[in-house]
Amino acid sequence: MLRLTWVQPEDLIGHELRQATQDGREPSRIAARWRAAGGPEAPQRAGASPDRASRYLRQLAEDLLDELADLPSSSADDEPTDLNQIRALCLDWPSGGPGAEPPVSGRGGLGEEIRPTSAPTPLRLEAAWLGRAAGCLLGKPVEKLPLTAIRHLAQATGNWPLNTWFTARGVPEELTTAHPWNRRSATTSLAENINGMPEDDDLNYPLLNLLLLQRHGPHFTTTDVAKLWLDELPAGRTFTAERIAYRNLLSGLEPPLTARHRNPFREWIGALIRADVHGWTNPGDPATAAEQAYRDATLTHTANGVYAAMFTAATIAQAATATGTHDIHTCLRTGLTVIPPRSRLAKAIHHGIQLAETQPDFTTVVDELHATHSPTYHWVHAIPNTALIAAALTHADGDFTGSICRAVSGGWDTDSNGATAGSIAALLAGSPAALPDRWTTPLKNQLATSVADFNGTGFDDLAQLTYSLTHLEAAHP
Repeated sequence: MLRLTWVQPEDLIGHELRQATQDGREPSRIAARWRAAGGPEAPQRAGASPDRASRYLRQLAEDLLDELADLPSSSADDEPTDLNQIRALCLDWPSGGPGAEPPVSGRGGLGEEIRPTSAPTPLRLEAAWLGRAAGCLLGKPVEKLPLTAIRHLAQATGNWPLNTWFTARGVPEELTTAHPWNRRSATTSLAENINGMPEDDDLNYPLLNLLLLQRHGPHFTTTDVAKLWLDELPAGRTFTAERIAYRNLLSGLEPPLTARHRNPFREWIGALIRADVHGWTNPGDPATAAEQAYRDATLTHTANGVYAAMFTAATIAQAATATGTHDIHTCLRTGLTVIPPRSRLAKAIHHGIQLAETQPDFTTVVDELHATHSPTYHWVHAIPNTALIAAALTHADGDFTGSICRAVSGGWDTDSNGATAGSIAALLAGSPAALPDRWTTPLKNQLATSVADFNGTGFDDLAQLTYSLTHLEAAHP
């Protein structure tokens, strides 16, 4: 029996009921109808429940999803998805934006002088690609595992606090039986098995965005993103919000409806993991980076899911300035200037940073974040994961090893969090030589992917391509 993940209506309804509660809708009457009909809760960690629903239950789920979409939201004014409304709420929005010239001398929203800047060197971009890959790979074998399991598996091999790759060597069999490694990743991402960078959506999407900028330039539209996906992205390589949007495209829906129609994952982490290229190619221009990320994100996401991508792109754009003088704390503050200050995401990021600044033990930071967010949000939701990324980078003071290890050791979406933290910290580090060999050597300067002709490409070549696209963007008026 085929149980296709992330698309079955009877599996989506439980997630949408939770999403409705989070974004200020009142779903209790609809929830009662679903439960009275025998409808199941949402799958806790997998993308599909094990049993096929009856035709009646499936039809009911579809009807209730549409009813939930029509409910008014009490948070709509503080958490809009329209870009003009987002900008209006961001009183410290940085200089730049649609139709703006490349950065010139002046004052940004943080009160800092903005001077002309050029692209980061290919070596800095190579470090960012390597950092993204290494952080992702570190998190792959423990993706979906609960926080206690991650700690026990690392402690069993003396790798706690986390400082290097996970390994199965020396781990008691009863521990791996109770907490098995991620079955899709263990054969490629445990220390003894690493042989280059295996395929992962956290690398596929940056590759797609290189193609996007090659083909359409920096003024691409959300429809351009959709067409590119249909041409180059296998449907089976999509998950959560991206899979729903892909299905919606094939059903004849157009953006931005693709993000909203029966899509309970529209505030999850998928748009965030697509944001790096928008930051890398807009050094010193966080506003333009955020706006590019917005056009990308609204194919699949709304509100806080979009803000997470904008925050990440702006943070990276600040980190990518040619001088490389900005510290991680300045970069994170810049990221916060492009998201609505009363949004749930902004509050979560501030909380994560505040914990990291005041708690010397990162375990305490993580425990507090989990106590705050785990009862409310799914482990792939953008809000807790972005807060964890910001906390990890802050607590590690931007150090590469410290950042990726903290991000992964904090649980939730471990590979995505490690990837984003690694990208930012490695960009600040400045070159591949600044990254410890234990992280870069096993990658063997190659990654696997099903995107276009990139399979087997080296990170040095990806850096050169990214660099060329950065100059291409600078040439646009």
